[in-house]
Amino acid sequence: MEHEFTSPPTADTAPTRSPNDQAQTPQPFSKEVIRERVWSDLRKVARPDSRFHWNFAEFITDYQGSEEGARRIQELPAWQESDLIFITPDNNLEVLRRKAMEDGKRFVMSTYGIARGFLYVDPALIPSECYGWASTLDGMDRFARPVGLAEVARLGKFHLLVTGASAISTYGIRCGKGHGYFDLEWAMFSEMHCLTDNPTVVCAGHDCQVINVELVGSEFDTHVDLIVTPTRTIAVPAQHGHKPGRVVWERLEAGMLERIPSLQELRLAQESHN
Repeated sequence: MEHEFTSPPTADTAPTRSPNDQAQTPQPFSKEVIRERVWSDLRKVARPDSRFHWNFAEFITDYQGSEEGARRIQELPAWQESDLIFITPDNNLEVLRRKAMEDGKRFVMSTYGIARGFLYVDPALIPSECYGWASTLDGMDRFARPVGLAEVARLGKFHLLVTGASAISTYGIRCGKGHGYFDLEWAMFSEMHCLTDNPTVVCAGHDCQVINVELVGSEFDTHVDLIVTPTRTIAVPAQHGHKPGRVVWERLEAGMLERIPSLQELRLAQESHN
């Protein structure tokens, strides 16, 4: 079921609020409000996490039908054309990571919070009977090879990038958990030339996570080109699709540069180039 949100009140019809009220009350179409509304429905179809249980603010959940969504992604031309794929460490993409191995697709996955950089999988180096285990987050640590940002750039270029979300707008803007990690990964890949000339960015989610709202994006938001659910493949209008990203250093959260080695790599690369 796709969410329809009613329009926010106009200046003529909106109730009067003090400046304090407005600062403390989330706006009708804010990402915070949308997450809370979607999470309420998502819990009915979600699969709990072994560590975070039902706390959707800490992980992107798996859900009923994710297997069918993975099959739909597997049928995309971008999948067929890709030798190297980027797949986020979201629970709903575990099946897709297994399918990548079964299809002989190399892929890169970020570690949680990008705190240990990235993990690289070459299916040719993993016994086929271990693909199921290797596709889990614990299995990735066992079978994948840790790589830094510079090594990711040397592996090839991503023609397909797949991420999960808390909610996805039909206009191409996704809401993650609120930390902005995929937006940061996209920005780093853009700056390190890890992308093909016209990559495809796919957001995988349940139908209840799709919202028919034109969100106001920020300069940090990564727009997606396709939304794939267990029942639908939704093409985002080209004018709303992905755009090159960049790291806005002065706008990073405090401590982010210190705790994410890949950001340190990028800064050093940029300083040495200049």
